[in-house]
Amino acid sequence: MATIVVKQIGSPIRRPAVQRATLKGLGLNKMHRTRELEDTPAVRGMVNSIPHLVQIIEEKN
Repeated sequence: MATIVVKQIGSPIRRPAVQRATLKGLGLNKMHRTRELEDTPAVRGMVNSIPHLVQIIEEKN
């Protein structure tokens, strides 16, 4: 199973509710926190919808 490590680099303050909900759905809620997530099209779509708030650090196979 492939995984990706995602880091929150932007604050959700003064962002639309949809973007805040996307961060929450990814399991991120504070700056500079990281999460290892399964690399699925749904997760990739969430990450791609908020590229200014998150960064993909590492991709594992």
